[in-house]
Amino acid sequence: MTPKEALASPWLTVRVQIALGLFFVAAALPKLVDPPSFAHMVYNYRLVPGAFVNLMALVMPWLELLAGLALILGIWTRASTGLVGALLLVFIAAISLNLARGNAIDCGCFDVAQANKTIDERLADMRLDILRDLGMLLMVAQILWVKGREGHKIVPSTL
Repeated sequence: MTPKEALASPWLTVRVQIALGLFFVAAALPKLVDPPSFAHMVYNYRLVPGAFVNLMALVMPWLELLAGLALILGIWTRASTGLVGALLLVFIAAISLNLARGNAIDCGCFDVAQANKTIDERLADMRLDILRDLGMLLMVAQILWVKGREGHKIVPSTL
């Protein structure tokens, strides 16, 4: 089996979908349980106008949860993978921008409780968050690549 065939195998794709879905469900749950803490995290990014902070804090976790569940269940795979990919790009850009500004934030990705970390520890965590999100973006790419290949298969017609 070639590396290309291995990357396109249904066995791998299903497991990547489930793993990615589990990441997003796990990330959504603490935010759904504690919206005020997550709203505070969104505010700390200093990217969203104040009027939209609460709206984002209420909507984003539901998008993460629904996309994650869809991936786990194998339904609306392209749409949910596309949504996860778009969210990851936004997360990477937001964390990178704050890192460039020197704004040491807790990302609010999997835990919305305030951590008592130093600025240097938070900046290091932000770098790791970006690497983690880039890894998940590779998972998105694998799923979309396989789904794109499936869409271009020539199916013999039956006469």
